[in-house]
Amino acid sequence: MRILSLSLCLTLVPLAAATAQARPHVYTHADTLRGSGGPDRAWWDVTFYDLHVRISPSDSTIRGWNAISYRVLKPQTEMQIDLQVPLVADSMIQDGHALSFRRDSNAFFVTLSAAQAAGKIKKITIYYHGKPKIARNPPWDGGLIWGGARGRGEARNGRDSLGNLWAATAVEGLGASAWWPLKDIGSDEPDSQRIAITVPDPMLDVSNGRLRSTTHNPDGTTTFEWFVVSPINNYDVEANAGTYAHFSDTYKGEAGKLTLDFWPLAYHLDTAKVQFQQAKSMLACFEHWFGPYPWYADGYKLIEAPHLGMEHQSGVAYGNGYKNGYSGRDLSGTGTGLTWDFIIVHESAHEWWGNNITMKDHSDMWIHESFANYAENLYVECQQGKAAGAKYVIGTRRMVKNDSPIIPAYGVNAEGSGDMYYKGGNMLHTMRQIVNNDEKWRSVLRGLNKTFWHKTVSTAEFEAEFNRLAGINFDKVFEQYLTTTRIPQFEYKIDKDTLSYHWTNVVPGFDMPVSVTLQDGTYTLLHPTEAWKTVAVKLSSPAAFKIDENYYVMAKPVTQ
Repeated sequence: MRILSLSLCLTLVPLAAATAQARPHVYTHADTLRGSGGPDRAWWDVTFYDLHVRISPSDSTIRGWNAISYRVLKPQTEMQIDLQVPLVADSMIQDGHALSFRRDSNAFFVTLSAAQAAGKIKKITIYYHGKPKIARNPPWDGGLIWGGARGRGEARNGRDSLGNLWAATAVEGLGASAWWPLKDIGSDEPDSQRIAITVPDPMLDVSNGRLRSTTHNPDGTTTFEWFVVSPINNYDVEANAGTYAHFSDTYKGEAGKLTLDFWPLAYHLDTAKVQFQQAKSMLACFEHWFGPYPWYADGYKLIEAPHLGMEHQSGVAYGNGYKNGYSGRDLSGTGTGLTWDFIIVHESAHEWWGNNITMKDHSDMWIHESFANYAENLYVECQQGKAAGAKYVIGTRRMVKNDSPIIPAYGVNAEGSGDMYYKGGNMLHTMRQIVNNDEKWRSVLRGLNKTFWHKTVSTAEFEAEFNRLAGINFDKVFEQYLTTTRIPQFEYKIDKDTLSYHWTNVVPGFDMPVSVTLQDGTYTLLHPTEAWKTVAVKLSSPAAFKIDENYYVMAKPVTQ
């Protein structure tokens, strides 16, 4: 989750603002190692991570080990393990023997004792330590968080506002290898994972999945062992260590009884018991639209965090200050956004879009964020009706910058424009109008979550299934909104009782239908292309011509 600052982009804006291009980014060798499925990653498939980390807030260090179980896909003698500077790998062990390894930027290349047979399950254990990157402005600037984020009054210097130690992780974009060694690419998820976090007493750690054991150690620390029985997106793996209170509830959902566990800081317990009630209405809405919550086996948690929030699987990090809106603001400018807690709704939407369906390459982050943004609109609709939901998502267009494409370069861990939120959400809202059948639209959203249940996907795979489920070829729509900075322009002129019209500012072959007024107060669906077309109109005046604002396009009248 990365919500950006406000910038205006209304429907009828000059094209110059919509076509501005960002300066090309120069990618490095390190970027390629981080973002690509290179030969030393491609030959093995992770099956289990057994992660053990000791967190020491007193000196901002961590120490631990991760035992990686993997399936050999084809024989190979070298493997890539990712662990970011300044963390240090102490040793790597397989079959009781120390292995040699070399560092290349944020990756280690490990020499195995011999090529391993395809189909075998093997294990390698990496021991490491160091001072991980400190997140200065999380969650946007990721890493380890010792106390509150910059600009928040809740905590400072590694402690909460009562002086209790508080630490957490938030590494989306930066990568899980900022705090533990692994195969740090989205396309390979373990089938399950243990997360054992040791912290000084009296801190508690809350991580993903379910708590299996609590071990009090003689050195004044406690180890909390959490276990995730489902595949997990690696940037979602979390540690949250602080002075927590706990309360629980259950939700009767589509797949049976879902456990709800809430972990606020102890002094926020009463406030949390009120604010966190919104989780149930969120679950009811999203199960209706998207299908069953994907992690019944691991439960649902909200965990107070020293940063704004993050979609950590089965353990959503919450830092919205127990306010409605986005830290008390309405991103849509409509007032509607102040009637619900943005972080509970947006971050929980990622349990479907991002955690259940996960991008293979970071460039496809739009699959996570466009749908989570669109889910905000659906939540408003669930609570206040379809018109209110539409008003909300249309209102967020003022946040669109059109500064760079939503999908950037592949294979270099690149992240596209922040327009993946508001522009992406409005693209989906536009597509709903084209489908023009709410039950069909619901079946598309639910069908995607069923087809890609607990899977990783590419944009090509995702779009092909979207088209199949919708029964409509949206290829040009996806291409227009995701790979360019241009908003389709409906160029038209009215001469007496004739409307002439066509698309401009579009990719070749763009033929998206759009609804317009051909007579006062009544909308009719047209099928513009780049070639001029004509149709009869019965309007009281040219000023009565309108495009349905539910379509995210621009209108430009011409006189010639």
